[in-house]
Amino acid sequence: MMRALNTAGTGMVAQQMNLDVIANNLANVNTTAFKSQRAEFQDLMYQTYQASGANAGGSARIPSPEQVGLGAAFSGNATNMTTGALQATGSPLDVAIVGDGFFQVERPDGTTAYTRDGSFKQDSNGMLVTQDGYAVVPNVTIPAGAKAITISPNGVVTAIIPGSDDAQEIGTLQLAVFPNPAGLSRVGQNLYIAGGASGQATVSEPGADGAGQLKAGFIEGSNVQIVDEMVRMILAQRAYEINSKAVQSADDMLGILNNLKR
Repeated sequence: MMRALNTAGTGMVAQQMNLDVIANNLANVNTTAFKSQRAEFQDLMYQTYQASGANAGGSARIPSPEQVGLGAAFSGNATNMTTGALQATGSPLDVAIVGDGFFQVERPDGTTAYTRDGSFKQDSNGMLVTQDGYAVVPNVTIPAGAKAITISPNGVVTAIIPGSDDAQEIGTLQLAVFPNPAGLSRVGQNLYIAGGASGQATVSEPGADGAGQLKAGFIEGSNVQIVDEMVRMILAQRAYEINSKAVQSADDMLGILNNLKR
């Protein structure tokens, strides 16, 4: 069988994966704080017929190797961690991170996950939670009847509670910063978990130790650029098409070979 069939086939599979990543970006164009991804690829192994520098007779040496590549493969995702556009909501419990860092949330199994989605809500006990009901860490509980709730740029949550005319501190928000945030693993629901490549989290107040500041009354939008994704989608389609042409050409050549008569 011609190597071109398998080689072009790997190219088609690679472009299918590329389109999958692009489609996910476009599907999440309105997802709060979504970070776009780009598929990355690497070439596969090579068959070497003659190494560079091989003896060609006497003192002559082969100037370049004779090699045939065996295709391409998906090698991972590159994540764009730039801050998305801020969108004003007017809700005092909505908060966006301007800069680096992630909010910490506690999942039902007790493990900690991380998110940049600051569209927080109150549960039945007044605790600050995500839209899926996961408690923000450290816990912030808003007393019943509290008014004029504010979140400062450095994460201090204040409110006017019944029986008092002055704003009182009722909790603080902290941010986790990672050496390599692109190494975090996505688990859905706008959540990430720490992985081996992300490094250990450094938890601090917003605005300190490399963490960004908070902006209350706003949420962070997706950083997906629709035009860029459309261009990549067209390129992926063209690359898939030309690889399919290579498969067809190899098949035609094999057909000619099979029809040869002595």
